[in-house]
Amino acid sequence: MTTAAETRPAYLADTATGLPIPGEPVFDNPDDTRRHRKQRLAAALRLFGKYGFGEGISGHISVRDPEHHDRFWVNPFGVSFNRVRVADLICVDSTGQVVHGRHRVNPSAFVIHSQIHELRPDATAAAHGHTAHSRALGALGRLLEPIDQESAAFYGRQTLYEAYEGPSVSMEQGRDIAEKLGDNRAILLRHHGLITVGGSLDEAVHWFFTYDSCAQVQLLALAAGAPRRFTREQAEAAGAGFGDPQLGWFSFQLLWDEIVAEQPDLLEE
Repeated sequence: MTTAAETRPAYLADTATGLPIPGEPVFDNPDDTRRHRKQRLAAALRLFGKYGFGEGISGHISVRDPEHHDRFWVNPFGVSFNRVRVADLICVDSTGQVVHGRHRVNPSAFVIHSQIHELRPDATAAAHGHTAHSRALGALGRLLEPIDQESAAFYGRQTLYEAYEGPSVSMEQGRDIAEKLGDNRAILLRHHGLITVGGSLDEAVHWFFTYDSCAQVQLLALAAGAPRRFTREQAEAAGAGFGDPQLGWFSFQLLWDEIVAEQPDLLEE
C-alpha cells in the first residue's frame, strides 16, 4: 500500500504547506521562554519603528507571560518604537498594575490587550497600530478583499469594528473590541487602526505586516480600477497556504534576522 509520504514529490517538505519550515522552539523552563518572547517583542517594536508604523504614543504589541497567564509583556508608554530595548519592556497584570519594569503602561494598551488575552486563550500575542493603510481602509468601511495570495490569508478570518467612542481607555470598550474580534486573526477598527493576533508573537506580527501591505495593494487597485477577486475556491486554496500559522511564524524569522543584525542594541537587558 502506498503512503502519502511515498507519493509526495521529493522537493516538497513534510509540512502543511510543503515548505521546509522548522517548528517553533520549545524551552525547558518559563524563564527561557520568557526571555525568548521578550526578545521577539523588542524586535517587533523596532520593526514597527523601522517600517513607519509609529504614530506618536499610539500602537502597542503584547505577548502573554509563559508562567503567569493573567499577565502580559508590552511596550512602555512614551518610548519610541525605534528606541525600545528588552530592558524597557513592562509586564502588566490583570488589574493594570505594572509588576515588572520602570515605565508606565499605555491605558489603551491595557484595556485592549488585557481583554484580548482573557477572551482568547489561544492568542499568545496581539499587535496594534495606527498605520496609514489600515486607517484609510477602515475609513472606507471595507475589509480586505481576496485579490491576491497574501490577502487570502485573511479570507473568513477578519472582521470590521464599526463603533467609535473616542480613544480606547475604558474596560467596556476594550471588552467590546475583544468580543467582536471573536476567533478571527484580524480586526480592522473603523476610524482607528488595526489589531492582529496569533499563537505566537512572531505569527501575530507577521499578520500585521501582511494585512497592512494588503491594504495598500487594495487601495492602489481600487484607485486604478475594479480589482478582480478570487473565486471562493481560489481564496480558500490560497488562504490554506499563505494563511498557515507555521508559515506566519517562520516569515517573522526573516524580519528577526534583519532587525537584530541592524540594531543589536535592542537585545540589551
